[in-house]
Amino acid sequence: MAVYPPIEAVTHLGVQVARLRVGAAAAAGTNVRLADPAQLHLTLAFLGEVETARLVEVESALGLAAEWFRESRDASPRLSLGGGGRFGRGRFTVLWVDLRGDVEALHMLARLIRSRLRHARVPHDDKPFRPHLTVARPGDRVDPADVEADQATLDAYQGPSWPATELLLVRSHLGPQPRYDRLAAWPL
Repeated sequence: MAVYPPIEAVTHLGVQVARLRVGAAAAAGTNVRLADPAQLHLTLAFLGEVETARLVEVESALGLAAEWFRESRDASPRLSLGGGGRFGRGRFTVLWVDLRGDVEALHMLARLIRSRLRHARVPHDDKPFRPHLTVARPGDRVDPADVEADQATLDAYQGPSWPATELLLVRSHLGPQPRYDRLAAWPL
């Protein structure tokens, strides 16, 4: 389950990423695995493999969560990309950009989704929700001091504000060049 930022927000972030040291490393041919801008999304819950026969249950759970969320609010939450951080160490280092604005609304939506998935007995990853967009997976191919400098640069970054208007069910195809297929959508 995901929320996709609009192209304007992704483009704005892309300009910032190109200015980072990981961006320069990628331009010089280092495999820092920059995220594909067309695939950038905020994951609200992760299911893993789901049998095709159970997709109806997943879609029903998401539809109910989106409906309850929509009815509890006067408007779509306004968000922006800004700030940054990293996960992992060494070859598992991931650089990400944070989310600002009505982030509590996304926390509420994630709780609703997970509650409906539990109710439907659909297995899902129950890790704490940490809204972010992965921008690069530099691993150990970039000096840690450069990744730290990029994180500091992202800490000062503030992208344009946008309304989160749609919840999407996506299928992940992981690997060196991950991609995500949109399976269903609900208005927020």
